[in-house]
Amino acid sequence: MVRQPGGKGSLSHRMFVALVVACTSVAVVVTVAASLIYQSAFLADEHEQLAGECRTLSSLLNVSDDDAEVLAGLELGDIRATLIDPDGTVTYDSLAPADELPNHGDRPEVIAAFAEGSGSSERASDTAGYMSLYEAERLDSGQVVRLSVDRAGVVALLFQDLVLLALLAVLLVGASWIVSRRLSCRFVQPILEIDPSSGDGVAPYEELDPLVNRLNEQHGQLMHRMSQIQDIADLRREFTANVTHELKTPIASISGAAELIRDGIAKPEDVPGFAGRIYDDARRLSSLVSDILTLSKLDEAERAGEGEGSQELFGPSESVNLLAVARDVADRLAPKAREAGVDVSVEGVTMVVRGNARLLDELVSNLCDNAIRYNRPGGRVFVWVLPGEAGGARLRVSDTGIGIPEASRDKVFERFYRVDKGRSRDMGGTGLGLAIVKHAAAYHGAQISLESQVDKGTTITVTFPRA
Repeated sequence: MVRQPGGKGSLSHRMFVALVVACTSVAVVVTVAASLIYQSAFLADEHEQLAGECRTLSSLLNVSDDDAEVLAGLELGDIRATLIDPDGTVTYDSLAPADELPNHGDRPEVIAAFAEGSGSSERASDTAGYMSLYEAERLDSGQVVRLSVDRAGVVALLFQDLVLLALLAVLLVGASWIVSRRLSCRFVQPILEIDPSSGDGVAPYEELDPLVNRLNEQHGQLMHRMSQIQDIADLRREFTANVTHELKTPIASISGAAELIRDGIAKPEDVPGFAGRIYDDARRLSSLVSDILTLSKLDEAERAGEGEGSQELFGPSESVNLLAVARDVADRLAPKAREAGVDVSVEGVTMVVRGNARLLDELVSNLCDNAIRYNRPGGRVFVWVLPGEAGGARLRVSDTGIGIPEASRDKVFERFYRVDKGRSRDMGGTGLGLAIVKHAAAYHGAQISLESQVDKGTTITVTFPRA
């Protein structure tokens, strides 16, 4: 597959190419460096050897009468001998006619020999890739004898063994390819084995710790979010089923009673009873619809947050006297309390809460209504409004009623949840009271705590933040 420009590349491929290039580059650098070191050592040895031969030759010429004749009679091999006068004129050269050569008085080795007795230098040869080595000695006659030889430089050395070097390069690249392929696969494989869906991935390398930790955190957040979504979906299905069930019961009762009256089946003396049933069920439907609408608005307010969206639903926040709200609720529920044989008392101090007066009234009303509804004849309901922590307010509603089993305490604030479904229906209520309390408290940023003992009573405390 051809990778498009700007597309993602394979980490394994990139590591492989990088390793091959690195190995090849190192091999080239090492080869060149080794060649330079070899050349330096080789030329140093050649200089030393040539200097020794030059000294030997100068000793021989110092005892001879005709230096040129002696030089001409020697077998020097690839060494070139040159005899130079003090003025730089070449009087003899073993490879070229002396009269055709230019003046050598400016040659570094010749200058050094005339000045110090001996001289040495090296220059690029006329043959590509070669170096010319020079050693010169001053004779007793005042002349200078110079020996020179051409030796291969780095380029020449490399070209001499070009086939061998090419073969070595092929072997090196092949070995680099194999090693790089295995190393890249070995390095990348642990990364490929990281499972981002497990939530407990372990980084194979220290540098990957932040990435793997982040993947684990995101997996946990995703699973939590999915669980929340599933819980919300389950809650909606259950809520829909419960609403349907709760609506069907009074509607069926109203429909049945009205049908009996309409068809004249009901006896005249039974009509008031059927009418009363219709009235009670209609009130129950009205309360149920009202509670459902309230919860719907609270849900919408929670989604809108604390901005203008929530204010449009319930109006702007205002300062509310919580103690006054509690007393109003107690007065409004006094007939119901007397009918149930329950005494309701309100105590406390004036505490101001910032929020919505209607919602706070619903919150206190539902808590007190439940405390009366699930109490026993002769029981009591205590409502306290007290200062809370950090300048906040605290509403506490206690009763001496039937209490809540421990297994149900975490569920009583769910919609339509009833501890004793049969008894709760007989007592009336929509099953949404404590759910409204929960959401109304959340709307005001308050915290709810519940304490209860079976057959001894229940205490629910709502702690509001500072106004």
